[in-house]
Amino acid sequence: MAARVVSIQVGRPRQFDGEHPWTTSFFRQTVAAPVRLGRESLDGDAVADPRVHGGPDKAVCVYSADNFPGWRQVLERDDVTAGAFGENFTIAGLTELDAAIGDRFQIGDAVVEISQPRGPCWKLGRRWERPDLPKLVVASGRSGWYFRVHREGVVSPGDEITLVDRAHPEWTITRVNDVTYRSHDRGALRELAALPALAPQWQRTVLGRLG
Repeated sequence: MAARVVSIQVGRPRQFDGEHPWTTSFFRQTVAAPVRLGRESLDGDAVADPRVHGGPDKAVCVYSADNFPGWRQVLERDDVTAGAFGENFTIAGLTELDAAIGDRFQIGDAVVEISQPRGPCWKLGRRWERPDLPKLVVASGRSGWYFRVHREGVVSPGDEITLVDRAHPEWTITRVNDVTYRSHDRGALRELAALPALAPQWQRTVLGRLG
């Protein structure tokens, strides 16, 4: 896998007023300098709702720039660029078709592991003034994913993303999304829920499908 970090974004919650006020960290800013990656987040980053975002299994939100051309067409906008999906890492050379649960990578001094797909929430639709966008993301499978941190370290824009281990190469993010949202194969759902590298929050979602 030839992949790299295109850009790094960090930000803190901001309050937006109006008829329907909302608070979000979605509008993260690109950083040009190296930044430390800790167990739960990048320095300078924070989530607006820790009940559903952040924490050790969602330390870094990742999205592939390889998906942006398709979204520019769907949204009919040219400004779908780095940070467009509120991600911390915008990457290139790796997508949901290739990345799998449990994949470990070295990025700079840090070692990270894929823990789960990203489950898009309503704020993504609010950001782009497209309430249907979360559903479109789920339908497309171009969800992005999260990293947990196995070794803290300093990461930088332009860093190579080097694969160091694959625990479950058959469970790509694309397949996880398909099984979670669309499959009625109870055997596949049980197999997915049993993956030791899968984040507990996503595991609970899958177990909920089993009833």
